[in-house]
Amino acid sequence: MKKSLIALFILLLAATLMPGPASASKRGEEGVAAAASALKMTFPKLEFDSIHPTPIEGMFEVLSGDRIIYFVPRTQHLIYGEIWDAQGQSLTRARQAQIMSDRIKDLPLDKALKIGNGKNIVIEVTDPDCPFCRKGSEFLGQRDDVTRYIFFYPLTRIHPEAEGKARYILSSDNPGDAYEDVMHGRYDGRPLPDFEDNKQLEAHLEVVNKLGVRGTPKFWINGTYLSGADLQAMEQLLGAPGQKQ
Repeated sequence: MKKSLIALFILLLAATLMPGPASASKRGEEGVAAAASALKMTFPKLEFDSIHPTPIEGMFEVLSGDRIIYFVPRTQHLIYGEIWDAQGQSLTRARQAQIMSDRIKDLPLDKALKIGNGKNIVIEVTDPDCPFCRKGSEFLGQRDDVTRYIFFYPLTRIHPEAEGKARYILSSDNPGDAYEDVMHGRYDGRPLPDFEDNKQLEAHLEVVNKLGVRGTPKFWINGTYLSGADLQAMEQLLGAPGQKQ
């Protein structure tokens, strides 16, 4: 009887000391705050948007724009790479896709250049002089089952003529035709036609900056995020192609 009472007392004591869901949640929040503070102190030049726990104890996910990196506060290491599970799935890519898909929920599509009226909704961030953007544009231009919402993000450091081309497209009387001319290289190494800048590019840059995008091309195909002109992945997301008539 005495042993039973002692055992019961130990169980009650353990239950009392064991943190409940609220305490665990608070510990988690404190851990994230401590990790963020350590990250700022260890890598003061690193710009990041947020930090979150990962399935790996002691490792934190750091979101910087559209990029995910990892931080281990205990050893003060940053890790650039992907986490894979035992099933061969990249947890990093899945997490990145989720984050980037969430960001387009309130996107002002009325500010984008709209091309087409198909059933598949494609949102694009593009640079008119980016060869991979042109590759993706050519692929999408062959289909009549897409509605494209295009935002321009000229990478002026590597494509010095891209900003002028983006402004020309957005300021044209027929932006769709101007877009096709530019993306097919009509004005590569040649002067653009005269135009009056309507300053729409500034609105595009504001949208892209809020998305956290820092490179091109980027696509959201029916809500699913895709980085780069992966034509095979694009076709899988769009389904069987419908040839443009």
